[in-house]
Amino acid sequence: MIAVDAWKPADELTLEPNALLAAKEQVRSLALTAGPGAGKTEVLAQRADFLLRTSTCRYPKRILAIAFKVDASSNLKERVKRRCGSELAARFDSYTFHAFAKRIIDRFRPILTGREVLDVGYKIVERKVGQSHQEIEFSDLVPLAITILQKSAMARNAIRQTYSDVFLDEFQDCTNLQYDLLKLAFQGTSIRLTAVGDTKQRIMGWAGAMDGIFQAFVADFTATPLNMYRNFRSKPRLLRLQNEIIRNLDPPSVMPDEELAGEEGEIFAWRFEDGRKEGDYLADLIAGWIKSEQLPPSEIAVLIRNQLDLYADHLMAALEERGIPFRNEQQMQDITAESAARLIVDYLSCLYGQRQPKAWIRLMNQLIPFADEEIQSNARKDLDRLVKQQRKEIGIAELIDEPFTGWWDRVRVFLRQVGVETLVSLSPDYESHARLRDVIRETKVRIEELLKRESDLPKALMRFSDDQAVRILTIHKSKGLEFDSVIILAVENEIFFGNQDENRCAYFVGVSRAKRRLVLTHADQRERPEGSTKRWDVQRTAQTEYFGYAVPFVRPEQ
Repeated sequence: MIAVDAWKPADELTLEPNALLAAKEQVRSLALTAGPGAGKTEVLAQRADFLLRTSTCRYPKRILAIAFKVDASSNLKERVKRRCGSELAARFDSYTFHAFAKRIIDRFRPILTGREVLDVGYKIVERKVGQSHQEIEFSDLVPLAITILQKSAMARNAIRQTYSDVFLDEFQDCTNLQYDLLKLAFQGTSIRLTAVGDTKQRIMGWAGAMDGIFQAFVADFTATPLNMYRNFRSKPRLLRLQNEIIRNLDPPSVMPDEELAGEEGEIFAWRFEDGRKEGDYLADLIAGWIKSEQLPPSEIAVLIRNQLDLYADHLMAALEERGIPFRNEQQMQDITAESAARLIVDYLSCLYGQRQPKAWIRLMNQLIPFADEEIQSNARKDLDRLVKQQRKEIGIAELIDEPFTGWWDRVRVFLRQVGVETLVSLSPDYESHARLRDVIRETKVRIEELLKRESDLPKALMRFSDDQAVRILTIHKSKGLEFDSVIILAVENEIFFGNQDENRCAYFVGVSRAKRRLVLTHADQRERPEGSTKRWDVQRTAQTEYFGYAVPFVRPEQ
C-alpha cells in the first residue's frame, strides 16, 4: 500500500485537473461528464487504482462497477487489473446492470413471495408461459432485484457492507428502473458513487434512458459535478488531429490550441495500388515496429469500419507468413470475453502452470461472489483438494503418456464439482443452458487450435486471450481500448457509406484509440474476396474529408 499523497496515475499518464480530482476523491460522490474521446473509462480505472493501492477502499471492502454492455464491463475489469495488479483487482467487481440484478436475485431469492416466487434452478427465457416459478424473462431481472431490496433490509445491508465505492460507466444510458435499483441499494449511505458519461451521446435512448439523469443523480446522491475535456491518452500531434474532428462533431468541446502544444506523436497517410500490396507493406511495417522498437504486438491494432475478414484477409496472410502473432477479434473476442471460458483457462493454468496466484485469485473471485468467510474457506479447501488430486494424476500420466494428455477430462471433472448452478451464475446468458454448453465447447475448440501452434499447454493458455498478439478488430469493437500504434485500414468512401454523422463518430473513435502513432491507408482497388456474394466495389476512392483532418499533421519528411 502507498500513502495518498504518494499516489500517481498508473502508466505515468498526465491527468487534466478535473480528472485528477475525480481519481483521488476520498469522500464525495461524483458526476463526471466528458466529451468524445476524453477517456471516461480510463478515469474509472485510475480511480480504482487509487482507491485500492492507497487502501482508501479498505480491505475487505470491494469496488462495484456497473456498465451497460458486457464488452465494456470486461474492458474496465481488465484495465483495472493492468493498473494495480491481479491481487488488488480481485476486489473489483465489474458487472452489467442485469448481471448485478441477477446476483442479487440468486443470493436473496427466498425473499420473493407470492406470484414472484422463484424455484432453485430457475431459467431465464425469451418469453415465459403463464405464472411458472421456474422461468423469468430477461426484462424481469431488474424489477425482481428491486422487489428484493424493497422488502428486505437484510439484503440492502449485505450489499452495502460489501462495497465502499460504486462506479457507473456510460451513465447517460441509465433507465428509470436501473436508477431505482441504484437508489434502493446505495442512496443515503456513505458509499461513494462515481458516475461517468457523455451527456451528448445517449445511445440507449430507445431503451428508455432517462432525460436529465446527471441532474437527478447530483440531487439524489449529493454528488459533485465535474467536466473533463482532454483526451490524455494521445500525444499532442494526435490530439490536434482529434481536435479538428471534434470541431465538426461537437464545437463546444474543442480544446484551445495552447493546451495541445508539442510535436510528439506520428501520423502517416498512405495510398496503395491494391489490397495485396497494402497487406505486404503493413506486415513489414509491423514486423519492423516489433523488431527495431521492441514494441509489444499487443500494443498494435488494425481497425476496420466493418467486414473485417474481407478487408484484412491479405494483411492476415502476410502476418502469418512472417510469423507475427495476430488476433482476429471477429472470430475470437466473444469467446475470450466469456466468464465460463476464463474460468476454464484459469483452472487449467492453476493445474498445469507453475505458481499461478493471479489465476487462482480470479478463479476464487468468480466462484464465490457475495460469499461470507466460511463459504469462501470451504470452497478454497474443496478446490485445493481437487487440484492436488489431479496434479498427482498428471504426474503419473506423464510417465506413461504424452504430456498434457487428458487435460479436457480434468476440466470436465472440475466443471462437475463446480456445478451447473454456479456456472449459470457467472452470466445471465448462461440461463440458456444451450448457450453455456456452446461456450464450453468453443473454449475447448479454441484451446485445441492453440495447441496445434504451441504444444506446451501452459504457453497455449497464455495465448488464449493472446495478450501478445496484434489485434485486428472493427472500429466498433475498439471503443474503450487503447494502443501505442493504430492502423485504420481502408479509409474509403466504399466502406464509410450511409449515415455520415455515424461514420464521422466511428472514425473519431478509431483515431482516438492511438496513443503515439496513427496510420491511415486507402487502396485504388480491392479484388473481390473469394466466395463473397455481397456488393463489392473493386475500384476504390479515398475518404477525402477524413484524410483532410490528418494531412496538416503529417510530418513533411514522411
